Amino acid sequence: MSKTITIDGLTVPFRDGQTIMDAALASGVYIPHLCHNPEFKPHGSCKLCTVNVNGRNAASCTMPATEGLQVLNDTAELNDERRALVQMLFVEGNHLCPSCEKSGNCQLQAVAYYLEMMSPHYNHFYPTREVDASHPGILLDRNRCIYCELCVRASRDADGKNVFGLTGRGMATTLIVNSASGRLGDTTLAVTDKAVQVCPTGALMKKGLAYTVPIGRRIFDHHSIKDVQTGGGHE
Repeated sequence: MSKTITIDGLTVPFRDGQTIMDAALASGVYIPHLCHNPEFKPHGSCKLCTVNVNGRNAASCTMPATEGLQVLNDTAELNDERRALVQMLFVEGNHLCPSCEKSGNCQLQAVAYYLEMMSPHYNHFYPTREVDASHPGILLDRNRCIYCELCVRASRDADGKNVFGLTGRGMATTLIVNSASGRLGDTTLAVTDKAVQVCPTGALMKKGLAYTVPIGRRIFDHHSIKDVQTGGGHE
């Protein structure tokens, strides 16, 4: 007999070693997230995946699934908190969707739509962030970085290159490039590297592909992020 947890009244099976997030996605239950990727060790930095577990809040991407857990995920309170977090991500960077090549393929934008975020709500910070176009095949636009560390983890754990890192804390946090010059063009990063593929925003973009797929024909233009990440599973 399989072990189960309950998410919003739905019985969800799980295997030993799975987190609440793992079990939820495998059963078609979408929990909003940005820093989570099943290929890498859970990180728990974006906090969007926070759920209520037996009366206490916890990050679903790091919380192990154990028999009998009662989980609340799709509640007005949790979604209000998630919406506020996404609003803050938008104003802390320079995320101008109408002019962004990533529009329609951007997970940050798609999560905002899912949470019905119609405005940034807070005042924009308009920070000054560097754009690095020194690499022949990849553009690094720090204006769109949300510090999820997916590129850091992918470069280290999948590519074995340690191209990226984070420095500083709070608003002083910066994505850095691990080369003597600090330039992306002086690293061994390849356009085929996992680090380039996992970026959920337009911070890392392959050159030469701009608008080859017109806006309006992209994945999140036609499918919600919930359907994409759960395979169109049930609620």
